[in-house]
Amino acid sequence: MSVSEMFSYIQGFLTADHDIREDIRKVVQVLEQTAREILTVLQSVHQPSGFKEIPSKCAKARELFCTVRTQIADLKTKFPAEQYYRFHEHWRFVLQRLTFLVAFVVYLESEALVTREEVAEILAIEVVREKGFHLDVEDYLAGVLIMASELSRLAVNSVTAGDYNRPLRISNFINELDSGFRLLNLKNDPLRKRYDGLKYDVKKIEEVVYDLSIRGLAKESESGGDK
Repeated sequence: MSVSEMFSYIQGFLTADHDIREDIRKVVQVLEQTAREILTVLQSVHQPSGFKEIPSKCAKARELFCTVRTQIADLKTKFPAEQYYRFHEHWRFVLQRLTFLVAFVVYLESEALVTREEVAEILAIEVVREKGFHLDVEDYLAGVLIMASELSRLAVNSVTAGDYNRPLRISNFINELDSGFRLLNLKNDPLRKRYDGLKYDVKKIEEVVYDLSIRGLAKESESGGDK
């Protein structure tokens, strides 16, 4: 092969790679738009009247996840399945955001931590790497940490809405989450930095609970027995 032929071959490879990335970017942009729509639906729970609407907002979000599944199915067709990590950077952020949104919905519905398997099922993707387009464990953890930040905000807004017991439950949940993350040896720098943010979320929620205790509102709420 001559030098010119070799570089012609390389150019063909670069062009094909660029075309694949462009196709991926187009689908990811659509995914990001749907993720923003889901977030907009869920943001209303932070309003004073939003707590009464949690069931309907979660139901609406789950409807939109059906759209997400269709879009991810389209994304899967844009690259060779065995080259997942070659193009992973393009959808990593939106997949983390979608994981956060699924985790937030599940928490609002049951006050439980969503599993990686549950997220994968809702998004219609795999857990096992060898099976194709999957939810990487680090993307799952990043999504959970984003949810923790959202819950710290929810704790503050719960007080504004007069729901004084919810911050106590959020505090217990976040402390358990923090204990779980302490068991992990995180070597991913972005994930470690995001975990550092969890410490601030814990402190913020503790301050809310402390303020409620000082004002006697937490005790009053507990004796009322409302969940």
